[in-house]
Amino acid sequence: MKAGLVTFYHLHHYGALLQAAATQRALESLGWECETIDYFVNQDNRILKPPTSLGRAANDAHSALHYRALRRRWLRFEEFAKTHLALTSRRYASWEELRDAGLPYDLLISGSDQIWNPTIFPDGRFDPVFFGTFSPLRKIAYAPSFGVSHIPEGMEAELKGYLDGFSHLSVRERQGREIVREIAGREAAVVLDPTLLLTAAEWSALAAAPPRQGAYILCYCIARPGPLEPYIQRLAEETGLPVLQLCGTRRGVHPKAKLILDAGPAEFLSLFQNAAYVCTNSFHGTAFAVQFQRPFFTSVAPAELQEPESSRTFSLLSRLGLTERIVGKGDTADLYDIPDWSAADRRLNAARQGAMAYLKAALADEPYEEETPPAASGGPVLADRTHCTGCTACRNICPKGAISMVRDKEGFAFPAVDPEKCVHCGACTAVCPMLHPREVRPLPAAFAAWNRNADLRRDSTSGGAFSALADYVLEGGGVVFGAALDGKQHLRHIACFRKEDLWRLRGTKYVQSDLDDAFQAVKKYLETRQVLFSGTPCQVDGLYRYLGSRPENLTTCDLVCHGVPSPGVWEDMARYIEKKRGRELQTVRFRNKVEGWKNSHFTAVYDDGTVDTQPLFETAYGRAFGRALFLRPCCYRCPYACMNRPGDFTLGDLWGLRPDEFPDQQPRGISLLLVNSPHGSYIFDRLSLSLQPFPIERAIAGNPRLASPITQPEDRPAFFAAYALEPFDQVVRRFCALPPLPVRAAGKALSPEVKSKLRKFIK
Repeated sequence: MKAGLVTFYHLHHYGALLQAAATQRALESLGWECETIDYFVNQDNRILKPPTSLGRAANDAHSALHYRALRRRWLRFEEFAKTHLALTSRRYASWEELRDAGLPYDLLISGSDQIWNPTIFPDGRFDPVFFGTFSPLRKIAYAPSFGVSHIPEGMEAELKGYLDGFSHLSVRERQGREIVREIAGREAAVVLDPTLLLTAAEWSALAAAPPRQGAYILCYCIARPGPLEPYIQRLAEETGLPVLQLCGTRRGVHPKAKLILDAGPAEFLSLFQNAAYVCTNSFHGTAFAVQFQRPFFTSVAPAELQEPESSRTFSLLSRLGLTERIVGKGDTADLYDIPDWSAADRRLNAARQGAMAYLKAALADEPYEEETPPAASGGPVLADRTHCTGCTACRNICPKGAISMVRDKEGFAFPAVDPEKCVHCGACTAVCPMLHPREVRPLPAAFAAWNRNADLRRDSTSGGAFSALADYVLEGGGVVFGAALDGKQHLRHIACFRKEDLWRLRGTKYVQSDLDDAFQAVKKYLETRQVLFSGTPCQVDGLYRYLGSRPENLTTCDLVCHGVPSPGVWEDMARYIEKKRGRELQTVRFRNKVEGWKNSHFTAVYDDGTVDTQPLFETAYGRAFGRALFLRPCCYRCPYACMNRPGDFTLGDLWGLRPDEFPDQQPRGISLLLVNSPHGSYIFDRLSLSLQPFPIERAIAGNPRLASPITQPEDRPAFFAAYALEPFDQVVRRFCALPPLPVRAAGKALSPEVKSKLRKFIK
């Protein structure tokens, strides 16, 4: 029996050629002959290419300088393909040529690599060749990737037609399975990349001789190293080992790195096999570090950190229990932690057996049912790190005290379950807001609001609406819960019983607050009095989930939230400020109105009575906050960034006002007040506020977080990778300093369109 394989292999990329060779060997191990169809399209292996941009011209200049080494690399790729691939005797350049070829196969197999990614082809469409449409033969798919999280609009029907032609479907990533399920209505098995079907011993047999030198740190980066830089730097400094850079990118990864420009696939294998440490941002670099059990760190694109389900690296490492080797997130392994290779190897062997079982069934045209992995033991499965808001509902509901909130390496608290105490009652998963849909509520009414008490308004961030709410509740004998900084600049929710103490709760605090046992305290006070709870929308929703109802004597106020910064980063910043000033902080105001509402100042008061104040976004913390650099992971996909608000009220600044609107009031601050519930409407009529109705669409325009979450900045992973390893003052200088004066001047002078064109030209 003979199969024809359509895949990428021509382009001189290590992963492309090695996965093609692995697919052939896997089929041969099952008794099939396999031939790779020599279809050459959209692939240019020339060392010197026509310059199409300034960046391409620079690349050609670099290539010319290193031409001999790059020529050796080129020859080694060609030799490896000739030796280890069975190719058709003819090269095909079009669908029509393949249709008329009369290829002598029993079936066609599509895969692996991103052969089903429409965006990589010149016309932005699927290439039908990689779906085998040129032949009436039976077709199976092994581990192709779409390479995108969503199929471009208008191409769904085309894709469904292609997928309907396959007797057996598999994909490389979980996101691919969702695409197949949604568009074709079929189930696709998630299988290993072909390079993982072979064992380390089998790859070793194809490797070149080991490098002559001794131990080394291997760096293989196909893009800028970014979050890997501090790991490379620390490993090199502390181990004293040389750094070998296998060049996938032309940008150096370390000042003393030895560049390896001439490695072919066999040399690639040898370099990984013999490395002491591996640092990579390549999927196949990660795969071969795993194959050869080399201690490694890997990085993924920021979008993959935000949506791990769309990441092939996450897909692989989660199966193997090795996601802690991904840098730039809160659970990254310590520098010298050794992976649990024994457990990873067991999981890899099980995954390999499953993938081969799929391939065997597909080749024989037999049914295949993917085995469901056994349920994890040891505790409940709560919301993952990219969704968990840290609301503490699970911690507070646990009847056995089995859940504690533990800070990770980003400085955020996540629930940790003690398996010795957990009785598997399910209370925590039942209460988690991220595991259950929210009730859809009517669109709120919007108002411009300001406090009639000028002193309270002056002491507030915007119009003082919160103080009016708090006064109403306290006058009725109630208690107010809100966030306050303690003497160590730790922000926590506290209970307030007197108007004289409300100053601690006023004002915006740009850090996530510690709820501790606040939910339990709220529940207790609700037995005897009114309660006002103010917090972020996720905290308010978590409170309601914990209570299991909406008590009539509970009033809630959620905030228009930009996202919550890391408490760990803020507390380190406070220590940094104290060290720099040589005195301890007594209190901080993140947005002080010393120059009016629209020019917020960061004001620090020290223990000796001295005061520093400067515009918020000229401070290191303010600049980083404005760029959303160190927000909680869930903030970038926040489900509360919409008009379906959980609180009775929503409070924020009324941004976006025209100069002629409330001109006498604007300098003193105006609040945006949304009334979201009947209970809120009842209290609204009793508040000591000046109020004017305001168009809801303009409220959203002035506060975009009422419509969508903030975008994650690309350098967030790099920030937290540095935060995990470098002194904090060094992190501040690197990520929070003002840009150079020429850059700032250009930023003000150039339009966004011109900036975008310049970036593309430089690339």
